[in-house]
Amino acid sequence: MRVTVIGCSGSFPGPDSPASCYLIEAEGFSLLLDLGNGALGSLQRFHPLYDVDAVCISHLHADHCLDLCGYWVARTYRPDGPLPRIPVHGPDGTALRMARAYDLDPDPGMTGTFDFHNLRRGPYDIGPFRVTTALMPHPVEAYAFRIEHGGRSVAYSGDTGAAAELVDVARGADLFLCEASFLEGPDLPADLHLTAREAGEHAAEAEVGRLVLTHLVPWNDAERSLVEAKSSGYQGEIDLARVGAVYDL
Repeated sequence: MRVTVIGCSGSFPGPDSPASCYLIEAEGFSLLLDLGNGALGSLQRFHPLYDVDAVCISHLHADHCLDLCGYWVARTYRPDGPLPRIPVHGPDGTALRMARAYDLDPDPGMTGTFDFHNLRRGPYDIGPFRVTTALMPHPVEAYAFRIEHGGRSVAYSGDTGAAAELVDVARGADLFLCEASFLEGPDLPADLHLTAREAGEHAAEAEVGRLVLTHLVPWNDAERSLVEAKSSGYQGEIDLARVGAVYDL
């Protein structure tokens, strides 16, 4: 299983990265986890534009789903004709939200290009992957993911506040892509995002093999996030997510 970071900026694209998007590959099958604003351009640097077999959307904030609009255009209006539909797994209302984002009539909206499915709590199969989801604390319906294949596993937090459910879905994962939106400080809002230290604490409790700090908001000092994560007590390797980073599991 191969994981490629396509975009890892939190809340909005930064100077070095678009918003959230991660490519998971195995057995010739390509799955995108999120497709946030700016990610479609970055995807073309690392992977053939039309060689995507399925998309999973963690939640319906723009920095995790908006480039699905551009991908609809690319697959629908390409000069050689439209491509077969691919599945898009997302929260309830994903098809309607995407249609509204592109000012389409909700019926058919984007359903001629994407086969929309509501995320299930899992586990269930998408291509060669066993996928498990867990509902996370966030202002909208939001999910974390565990993707397994060939005895290896990657966990992805999506956007979340501190949650025992995140530890459960990440338990023993070889790779943990965990959001670290906040730096330590007073009066941080509850049930919104994690600090880098909290990301490390969740990784330690889940006993993951490697932690990658994601959803790094451009106005923060990423190196400070790394220092704070290392103060959490997690003893494994910690990376700052960067566009183009590849993890072979």
